[in-house]
Amino acid sequence: MADAAPAKGPAFYFPAIEKKYGRPVEEWKQLIRAALPAKHMELVKLLKEEHGVGHGHANALVAHTLAETD
Repeated sequence: MADAAPAKGPAFYFPAIEKKYGRPVEEWKQLIRAALPAKHMELVKLLKEEHGVGHGHANALVAHTLAETD
């Protein structure tokens, strides 16, 4: 059986996000969806200021969630 292809784009960061912040990615995505409608950078700011998420991780979570929502 072949190994799965490595994640690309924002999903590449998901294992590190779960490990660092101790919450599953789906929980972060639910939090982002609950804050809609909001602009991308407003959502990034929310994750950074209210939850202590680093900028790159916040950006990856928001980008992936918004891409799914569109």
